[in-house]
Amino acid sequence: MTDALVVSNLLLWAVVLALLVAVFALARQIGILYERVAPMGALMIDTGPKVGEAAPVLDVPSLHGGTVSIGATAPHSQLLFFLSPSCPVCKKLLPILKSIAGAESSWLRLVFASDGDAPEHQAFAKRAGLEAFPYLVSTELGMAFRIGKLPYAVLLDAGGRVRAKGLVNSREQLESLFTAKELGVASVQAFVDGQASQGVRS
Repeated sequence: MTDALVVSNLLLWAVVLALLVAVFALARQIGILYERVAPMGALMIDTGPKVGEAAPVLDVPSLHGGTVSIGATAPHSQLLFFLSPSCPVCKKLLPILKSIAGAESSWLRLVFASDGDAPEHQAFAKRAGLEAFPYLVSTELGMAFRIGKLPYAVLLDAGGRVRAKGLVNSREQLESLFTAKELGVASVQAFVDGQASQGVRS
């Protein structure tokens, strides 16, 4: 009887140790996978003004009154967010954008942009609570930046130069524009790819 208990205890401990080894191995593999699958930044489509180039200079009327200068030298950077009232992802990002605009107000101004029917946009801006931000309805603006897909964001510095741009579908992709500006790179993905190729060479 005693021998049977000893054997069963030994077997139980062996199973526990095997499970611990399996958990450790799985955790290690997850860590390796996480390193290999780096978070994607905003997807940059290579059209329109390139990162580092001067943005087109335009004076565009805002739906809420007044005129907004795009691409001109200004005290603050500008984040142009191109959207559509019928774009569900655009609507999902609006609270995030308003939060970012508040948190980064010391250096950044948020500008919404689209084209189409002005009354439709006025109604949309009112429903979405965007009256506090410039809202530009301009086909010329979209053509100047070659906007083909939405939602799309362009970050301009105070000197009117394009610092980052791309398709954005999440907070992470929006914030990757600021990270790219801070790193002085075209995009976070370009930076990650560069780091990976340096690692391969070394």
